Amino acid sequence: MFHKIKEFFTHEDKNIRDDRWIFASMLIGAIFSLIASFVLSVEAIELAKNSNAVLSCNFSAVINCATVGNHPSAYMLGFPNSFLGLMAEPVVITVAIAGLSRIKFKRGFMFAAQIGYTLGFLFALTLFYISYNIIGALCPWCLLVTATTTFVWFAITRYNIREGNLYLSDKASKIARSFVEKDYDKLLLVGILVLLVVLIIVKYGAHLF
Repeated sequence: MFHKIKEFFTHEDKNIRDDRWIFASMLIGAIFSLIASFVLSVEAIELAKNSNAVLSCNFSAVINCATVGNHPSAYMLGFPNSFLGLMAEPVVITVAIAGLSRIKFKRGFMFAAQIGYTLGFLFALTLFYISYNIIGALCPWCLLVTATTTFVWFAITRYNIREGNLYLSDKASKIARSFVEKDYDKLLLVGILVLLVVLIIVKYGAHLF
């Protein structure tokens, strides 16, 4: 079994190998994000019934899902933000599974998917900023969504750049392809995730638990 998995991710064709890593990353990230969205949705219902409810992820004054969940930013569109994850992540999972099956989507579809997930990525970063700077509390499940959304965004962006799905000019497309071919996008991904961790430790490290 492990030998087959190794063969699957070490295909001799670079593009096929890259596709498998990209769509596997999307699949894993979307699954974790869907789980987190489900938990957050359940907690949102609990808080709607009782705003003083003690949630399982209330570890301290800083790591406190209830504090974040009771803030108006948790209902940016008039309903729990987590409901968006319940709607969007199954689509990402479907695309990832199809990609692993070597199904090719049309350029327009992947461009639309890029726009949609970019909005989701920016939304996740905005919520992190609000939680970090305004609320002064962090939700573990929300942090998981932020991390997985970042991960998936970089995966789908890498694929779309490589396949020329973003309708970029020839010059911009050449620069973007060179960027991902040298794996600079992977370095940027790691850098962003490390930065988020450092920001949390620097500001809240002494009060996390």
